[in-house]
Amino acid sequence: MLKRFACAVVVLSSLAPGWSGPAAAQVSNDQTLADIRQELSVLYVEVQRLRRELSTTGSPQINLPTGGLERLDALEAELARLTEKTEQLEFRIDSIVTDGTNRIGDLEFRLVELEGGDLSQLGDTTTLGGDDAAPATPTPVAPPPVPDTPGPELAMAEQTDFDTARTLLDDGQAQAAADAFATYAETYPGGPLVAEAHFLRGDALASLSNWNGAARAYLDSFSGTPDGPQAPEALYKLGVALNALGQRDEACLTLREVSLRFPGGSAAVDANTARTELSCP
Repeated sequence: MLKRFACAVVVLSSLAPGWSGPAAAQVSNDQTLADIRQELSVLYVEVQRLRRELSTTGSPQINLPTGGLERLDALEAELARLTEKTEQLEFRIDSIVTDGTNRIGDLEFRLVELEGGDLSQLGDTTTLGGDDAAPATPTPVAPPPVPDTPGPELAMAEQTDFDTARTLLDDGQAQAAADAFATYAETYPGGPLVAEAHFLRGDALASLSNWNGAARAYLDSFSGTPDGPQAPEALYKLGVALNALGQRDEACLTLREVSLRFPGGSAAVDANTARTELSCP
């Protein structure tokens, strides 16, 4: 009884704060094999941490009177209190252990399924926290290495369309390139290269002295990803385009913003030079 109570206290203190009840037993279909392996590892480590906490840290501090009958009454009252507390914790922990065990079982099922294993050979899931006899220590499952990729993976057609538009720009076909980049941005909204597509469309239109279109393109690039790699240069070129449109005050404010947002970069240096040439305040 005491061992079950101690295990219940430890499991409650460890799992209850982050537990969301039976709903937490549902595993998203979007999880990868690495996600499932990592979650299993975390659960196994938690079980081992709970086992280490089963040892006591000192003598219990219970103040009891020294008189005979008074001492007996106090002992009975304390025993009743502890018994009631034990039953409450046992009930609450039984629910948590059941949910945790179901969760591990579901993860094991998904893991075997993803690895192409035989589901019929999947045995019963070990109860979270162990039974009365402590089972052997489970070995945490190490997640497979995750390849180091520079960013989101592109679909083949998306990359091909972007490369086609870039080739047109490199070949000096500015208008065709601008149209191709505009079509790309409309076809793949939210894609990882959309900000760069807007930026390059701005360059293509600027080479044609289409400053109105260029300003819009640079603004689209910056506003779409204000912290992206093209953001400093897009904001600087937006200032240049605004000045070409005769909007000097707006150009000065935009160029000043480059230095404030991206100090020390090459775009900030170019922006400060442009502000000096425009005699910006």
